[in-house]
Order: sequence, then structure tokens, then C-alpha cells
Amino acid sequence: MRLDKYLKVSRLIKRRTVANEACDAGRVTVNGKKARASLEVKVGDIIEISFGTRLVKVEVAEISEVIRKDDAALLYKIIE
Repeated sequence: MRLDKYLKVSRLIKRRTVANEACDAGRVTVNGKKARASLEVKVGDIIEISFGTRLVKVEVAEISEVIRKDDAALLYKIIE
């Protein structure tokens, strides 16, 4: 699954266009490397997102095209 779509489906970022812009601005890294929105995300990848002064670091636990809002947090594990 594409990184921008994963960020939207997992609700780490609210909209796919915002996820795309965050990737273009270099605020998203996957496994320590700056990531483009088109990067294919796999289970076990470490994603870091910079929200201003806050840094969110998660590990991809599961990939699903469609998921209920209540279950979205099951797609990742927060590391820090």
C-alpha cells in the first residue's frame, strides 16, 4: 500500500492530500530515510512523522485497505 494512503487509512494523518504534502516537505521518514508518498509500506516498517515540534514514531503492524474508525489504531504500534 502507498505511504500516503496508509497514513490516511490508519488515521495518523486526516487527509491523503495532507499526507502527500507532508511527504513532499520531508516531514515523513520510513526506516530512517525520507520517504515519498508513493513508497510501498510493508509490515514491520518504522514510520516517523514530524508534526511541528512533536515527533510520532510508529511501527506498521497490519495493512488493510478499509478499516473502521474504531479499529484504525490496530494498524500500527506507537514506539515513542
